[in-house]
Amino acid sequence: MTTKTSTYPLRLPASLKAALEKLSKQDGTSINQFVVTAVAEKISALNTAEFFEERRGKADLKAFRRILNRKGGVPPREGDEL
Repeated sequence: MTTKTSTYPLRLPASLKAALEKLSKQDGTSINQFVVTAVAEKISALNTAEFFEERRGKADLKAFRRILNRKGGVPPREGDEL
């Protein structure tokens, strides 16, 4: 399986590039792979935040309160209490 790739010219301040070189070397990856991974992590974090923001909009707060305030159930196991 091959992945289509494209190039993007990236301009970095010298200090940021030096930090990038140091960290990618410590990580045992190329600068390119380190940047690709960092971008993928950022995209994932933003998509996750957006997902939970959408879910929050669909929340039924009345049902949530009912569940929290219901009687019964079992007490927490030892070590799980507040």
